Amino acid sequence: MANYTLKDLIYLMERLRSPEGGCPWDLEQTYATIVPHTLEEAYEVADTIEREDWSHLEDELGDLLFQVVFYTQLGREDGRFNMDTVIQGLCEKLVRRHPHVFPTGELYADSSDVAIEVSAVNQQWEAIKQQERDKKERARILDEIPLSLPAMSRAVKLTKRASKVGFDWDDASGVLDKIEEELLELREAMAIGNSQEVREELGDLIFAMANLARKLDVDPETAVRETNSKFERRFNYVEDQVLASGKEWATYDLQQLDLWWDEAKEKGL
Repeated sequence: MANYTLKDLIYLMERLRSPEGGCPWDLEQTYATIVPHTLEEAYEVADTIEREDWSHLEDELGDLLFQVVFYTQLGREDGRFNMDTVIQGLCEKLVRRHPHVFPTGELYADSSDVAIEVSAVNQQWEAIKQQERDKKERARILDEIPLSLPAMSRAVKLTKRASKVGFDWDDASGVLDKIEEELLELREAMAIGNSQEVREELGDLIFAMANLARKLDVDPETAVRETNSKFERRFNYVEDQVLASGKEWATYDLQQLDLWWDEAKEKGL
């Protein structure tokens, strides 16, 4: 079996996109059409890690890497960039953002022997990123937060960026008060029956919850994914009880289903 390298993968991508003998599907793709596939592959990597399914992680990382190779092939065809320029820019940026590791600004220079705390690293990282944004002459504080991010993740980034200029509560208790306020407004909108207002107030409530997650140093996407998995395990237990009884779901009221749900909780599911 051949021992393939990144160079071979790039060549493979060139062949797939070749007008002569290439793959018809790959030839039809654009930057925009591959975005959904990229997001899907990124989530599959995250899912594999969260399930600690290490035997499949290598394969999922390969699928995600292929997305990068696909974009760089499109960039090369358009004359915008290629794999070499992508790697060049990435290395320059990472060396620049880690002066505590590369004090001379050179990749292969001796490392710094000065100890630095994680909190200091984070502050330094944010300061350097802000300098980079300033050099791009961006006028808005919230510029460059991708619209394509999952909504909860983008909410966290928006509020985190705003907090850098003091637009933030002192602690989580202020966000909890805001959540209670938004919940009350949602109840009022529901009472009125205005679907537009209900959607807006529900969005405000979810946004406030994402902000609370940031204040508590919890990633909301991870928290919700974990809750999804927990719900799935417990519901599967309830379903197993229904199936074992040989009866239909309609036979049982919510009270009985809740009893089985509580059993699942007691079993640590």
